[in-house]
Amino acid sequence: MHIGMIGLGKMGGNMRERLRRGGVEVTGYDSNPEVTDVATVKELVAALPTPRTVWVMVPAGQITDSVIASLSDELSEGDLIIDGGNSRFTDDERHAQELTAKGLRFLDCGVSGGVWGLENGYGLMVGGSDKDVAELMPVFDALRPEGEREDSFVHVGAVGAGHYAKMVHNGIEYGLMQAYAEGYELLERKDIIKDVPGTFKAWQKGTVVRSWLLDLLVNALEENPDLAGVAPWVEDSGEGRWTVEEAIAEAVPMPAITASLFARFASRDTDSPQLKMVSALRHQFGGHAVKKA
Repeated sequence: MHIGMIGLGKMGGNMRERLRRGGVEVTGYDSNPEVTDVATVKELVAALPTPRTVWVMVPAGQITDSVIASLSDELSEGDLIIDGGNSRFTDDERHAQELTAKGLRFLDCGVSGGVWGLENGYGLMVGGSDKDVAELMPVFDALRPEGEREDSFVHVGAVGAGHYAKMVHNGIEYGLMQAYAEGYELLERKDIIKDVPGTFKAWQKGTVVRSWLLDLLVNALEENPDLAGVAPWVEDSGEGRWTVEEAIAEAVPMPAITASLFARFASRDTDSPQLKMVSALRHQFGGHAVKKA
């Protein structure tokens, strides 16, 4: 199989490499000439066999809108676009309508795995038609972890469902990181606790709070035990807000996730050790920039 990929940043570049390792041919385009395979989107489209498949991996919102719109002008009837960024599910519905009118097909795919996905594989949540998803299974198989493929992929439902599931995933992520970070600050505050990193390491095996996020927290403390130079400024990517907005719309109580979102807002006016830890965790799993103190 041969697909195109637009957007070769921290996620897209690693996904291109993992796909190639999995036997999928990839022609990639990026505005950065150091990483792109072709000079223009037109060249990318010309390099692909028909019906073409192009995976879009760029920031959500206006950039995704612009890329999909310009790409759709280059593609032909029957070609397929996958939005693998963190788009809002309502944008997927709009994109699908616009592309269907041009005879093009569309899938949305929530992708989790961050900068570690190249080696570990990615968790995938896909929305779209049964036929289109089945056609792209070789691509999804190459991206997800070996030996865990039944547990790391889900065809959630129709267009928009994949990104809806990823939105909730990221909302949960907000709450988990906040809980670990609050525990970190309390341990740091208490005089009788003499080994905070060791305490978290002791939780990594056998305890009910063990997780990959806990492993990354230990990594962060081993790299920077005092979180020196890390400012307690935590960005929110949008999906936490969308999760809370959906909770309100559906009358679903979400006190933990909502509080974790508000804590990020509060981080911009405080000097909180726990928000330093949340910032450090986001850097660990996603390579997100850390605001320096």
